Amino acid sequence: MKNKGLFILLFCFISCAQVEPRYPLNKEKTIFLNGSAERNKKRILMEERLLQQSATRDSLLQFQRSDSGYLYAYKKSASSDDKLPSKGEVVRFQYQIEDLEQNMIYDQKSLGTVEYAVDQEDLLPALREAHRIMKADEVVVFLFPSYLCYGY
Repeated sequence: MKNKGLFILLFCFISCAQVEPRYPLNKEKTIFLNGSAERNKKRILMEERLLQQSATRDSLLQFQRSDSGYLYAYKKSASSDDKLPSKGEVVRFQYQIEDLEQNMIYDQKSLGTVEYAVDQEDLLPALREAHRIMKADEVVVFLFPSYLCYGY
């Protein structure tokens, strides 16, 4: 009986020991990730500067900055009474892709007409963002940073 009590008392002292934190073994990965974050911050700043320069070169349009970091300008605007597309609504659109010097990369003919259920299908993040601010029959010019143009 005494051994049992001694065993329980010893177990309580051992189990209450302070847990030592485990430190990462791979410090190179942390250094790489921090370096990658710094490179990406510099890239974003450079892209923002290039987008702004491209917007100022196009004197016919008045570009606005969105909360997501892209610039947009209306070539043809709809009335303010028209509603924005809601989630699940199917929209049809055509688009073309140009570089910042307005050199054609893909034209409307080669890309064709796209049908898209708003916020329910995989589409480039840039195009998903674009449809959130566009109304029917509007023509809008977008200047997107690279982080919105790659991936799904």
